[in-house]
Amino acid sequence: MAKTVPLDPPTLGWAREQFARYYRSAAVDAPERLARREFAAFPFAETTLMRRHASLASPEELRRYLGETVPRHVYYSSAYYRFPAEATMAAKIWLGADLIFDLDADHLRGADRLDYAGQLALVKRRLLDLVDDFLARDFGVDPTSVAFAFSGGRGYHVHLRDERFLGLTSPERREIVDYLLGIGVDPLRGIERHREDVRAGRTVGGADVDEAEGGRRARPLRTLRLAEPEAAGWRGRTTRAVLAVLARWEREGRETAAADLVRWGLPPERARRWAKLLLEGDRAEKIRATRAVDRFPKGDPPQELLEAVVRGAAIEVQAETDAPVTTDIHRLIRLPGSLHGGTGLRVVPLRRDEVDGFDPFRDATLAVPAEEPTTTVTFLEEVRYPFPGGGLHGVRGADGELPTPQALFLVLRGEAALRLSRAA
Repeated sequence: MAKTVPLDPPTLGWAREQFARYYRSAAVDAPERLARREFAAFPFAETTLMRRHASLASPEELRRYLGETVPRHVYYSSAYYRFPAEATMAAKIWLGADLIFDLDADHLRGADRLDYAGQLALVKRRLLDLVDDFLARDFGVDPTSVAFAFSGGRGYHVHLRDERFLGLTSPERREIVDYLLGIGVDPLRGIERHREDVRAGRTVGGADVDEAEGGRRARPLRTLRLAEPEAAGWRGRTTRAVLAVLARWEREGRETAAADLVRWGLPPERARRWAKLLLEGDRAEKIRATRAVDRFPKGDPPQELLEAVVRGAAIEVQAETDAPVTTDIHRLIRLPGSLHGGTGLRVVPLRRDEVDGFDPFRDATLAVPAEEPTTTVTFLEEVRYPFPGGGLHGVRGADGELPTPQALFLVLRGEAALRLSRAA
């Protein structure tokens, strides 16, 4: 739910007016099956308590609700109910729910080392991995049945309204999340045993059995190979990840390889040894070219290396999503078209073909109002954001006159305060 910075009464009033100005003119589209949804909102108040169980019968009623209540945060249910305005779940009578995925920087490995703009870029890459790889490739989901939304905060939402998913129970949705996270998946199943007939020059998958030809026995050479990169599911995904890891190690060198192997469970001394074996000469390059993973000195089994690299690479490609959002069949999700009360950015609905070029700092920021184009703030910390027009940079303790939407963004994030003369 909402992470809201407390504001003093004058600042609350100023921020509410910015939201009211938006809702007076914005054409917020109603979600599908509007009358079956529950709506909930946090008001602009010093003590913010969620107001739930609203039911809206028409798009006009939705726009009136937003214009009159001016919520700091507004949500609607992923679920459909027979009686959405009832106060208890049992009385609402559940009819089904969209399948929702929430990708947020809070849940992404490595995001804590990035600034806000870097986190948004990382989340977008994970979003595309989720939709293009897992949902489209593995589940056969038609991209046209998927709705996207920038959350207005630090992530994106994915809405699946495909009829096949609406009736899924919470445990069934948990199985989908487990698959995305690789829970219960053994990446080593993507290693295939092949036998090569050295004399005939053939490579055959399957059981390791000698063949006889013309009265002479062929000499099989056992090999271990990664699955085809385009193989279905986790087998192909693991191969693609391993090949990418090896390519990265070739670029970045033995220290990076050893550090990764330690992170994936090998003792430091063994990690350094394997890094040296892989990257001396062209061994890693040959593995990438042939997918054969047993190109090491005779008598030196690659099992521990395989386990470390394959499992580590599989972890790198897991889809990272907020599991409770997906598994909760009564979940409230932020309303596309509304404003995020922690940033003042729009919750922007998107199509798949719009996601790649979407820039939150350009496309989710409010228009500069003619009646109050700039606002003066005092920076509470040093800030840098890539807003259009050269970016925003402020130094702690300094004053700055900013475009009002940028001032709103900083104030709601707790990174700047209104000048008293402006807030009075």
